[in-house]
Amino acid sequence: MGGGVGVGGHVSHRVVGASTRLAMPECAIGMIPDVGGTWLLGRAPGRVGEYLGLTGARIEAADAIFAGFADLYIPEAEWPGLIADLCDSGDADLVRRRAQSPGEAPLETRDLSAFGGRDPAEIIARLEAGGDGESAEILRRASPMSLAVTLLAVRAARGDRSIQQSLARELRYTARATRQGEFLEGVRAQIIDKDRRPNWRPAPSADEAAALLAPLQSGGLDWD
Repeated sequence: MGGGVGVGGHVSHRVVGASTRLAMPECAIGMIPDVGGTWLLGRAPGRVGEYLGLTGARIEAADAIFAGFADLYIPEAEWPGLIADLCDSGDADLVRRRAQSPGEAPLETRDLSAFGGRDPAEIIARLEAGGDGESAEILRRASPMSLAVTLLAVRAARGDRSIQQSLARELRYTARATRQGEFLEGVRAQIIDKDRRPNWRPAPSADEAAALLAPLQSGGLDWD
């Protein structure tokens, strides 16, 4: 989850099993999906990227493959034998040859059109109108700033030609997260005090959200 997706989400053979749970829950603590998370979210089909990035929803094996966070499903009982065979042979293609069907992906048939809204407020309104009060409530509890910036970053990543472009954009926010963002408040509420009552700032304007992803100025206010 979170940074773990960044560590494992960009390798050549991404294997999932029955116990797999994947999520990018950064908006709940005042951050945005980083370590290449927006690159993956930006390449998910339809509005899956916006849905996973904004709600932090946990997904299992079939959805992970459908969303582009994983490649292959292999029953976990076969992992020890596969690892041993890989060590003996050095043949990485063994992984693909052992893959099985993960079953149906619930996300493939879920209506996520509400996440095509121009901003988080419109997305919440669409969710409520469509009867998805659960997702709307998740967004209401998250950091308005993180939601706005995540939405921009995921959509911008769709046009990136390399992961480096997405990583650079994520760095810009994370460099500002403790001073201009809400990361400290999110960590306080969720991890330190555990009162689950973050005192979020009001939703930023479109210009304010975009400014948090603007290029950093070395030696300027961004670093002072």
